[in-house]
Amino acid sequence: MSSSQWISGSTGSFSESVDRVARAIERADAVLVGAGAGLSTAAGFHYSGPRFEKDFADFRDRFGITDMYAGGFYPFPDDETRWAWWSRMIWVNRYACPVGRPYQDLVRMLRGREYFVLTTNVDHQFQRAGVDRSRLFYTQGDYGLLQCPEPCHQATYDNEDLVRLMVRDQRDMRVPSELVPRCPRCGRVMVPNLRCDDTFVEDEGWHVALGRYQDFVAAHESGSVVLLELGVGANTPVIIKYPFWRMASQNPKATYVQVNMGETIAPSAIADQTVLVDGDAAEFLRELRGRLSGGENTDAA
Repeated sequence: MSSSQWISGSTGSFSESVDRVARAIERADAVLVGAGAGLSTAAGFHYSGPRFEKDFADFRDRFGITDMYAGGFYPFPDDETRWAWWSRMIWVNRYACPVGRPYQDLVRMLRGREYFVLTTNVDHQFQRAGVDRSRLFYTQGDYGLLQCPEPCHQATYDNEDLVRLMVRDQRDMRVPSELVPRCPRCGRVMVPNLRCDDTFVEDEGWHVALGRYQDFVAAHESGSVVLLELGVGANTPVIIKYPFWRMASQNPKATYVQVNMGETIAPSAIADQTVLVDGDAAEFLRELRGRLSGGENTDAA
């Protein structure tokens, strides 16, 4: 496509964009949130830098791993070492971290409104911030779940108690062999329920959430809806970005909002319905929450 078929950057000043989105949400019948990894980055949950160095310096020194994302693909020498890595990774990003301020601001902003959240994030931040499970579809899995690697059956298993033990009892970057999780049916060493390939388990809860998402989209396909995209990059655009563009193009009452740092783009065909914010999602949500009617003091915890 030619450059004339796209708009990019910010479509107005930061303050003007926040005001425009606030007005759209106030008059909307519903808000559909699409959230990607950039939202957790805006919350301070970086996979590299000081946060990585604090918790994974030993893995860096021995294996040369430079960030948490890369470590997930490292060919560790055995299951005990692999699960020392993964238990620590899951603990740091799913259980031991606080609830990010952007998530808190978003949930408080949505309170009392008709909404649904679609996310590719796997860190459970939305659930911990208070999003009703019936209004959430986490498409790519959850750090808090395990599955068979084959898989021999379509089920997932909560891992919190096991992860706590593995983090507590690991020594020299190895967990005790008896703590290595095994599939209760076939005995294979289990893996986190994260979408990496076609072995990802879409369990019953996943399909129920998919149905609720589809019902929400159908119910508001021609109404006044705000499509609020937060921190979604180009890695998996078919899940959030492309569907949001399509919904906006098919519904003149829709307002499409894209908030992302350093990477904002949309088809020029929906330019009149679009607000692009090339900026920090945390700052945007903090300001937006404060400008909506009934918004709480943004300095209150």
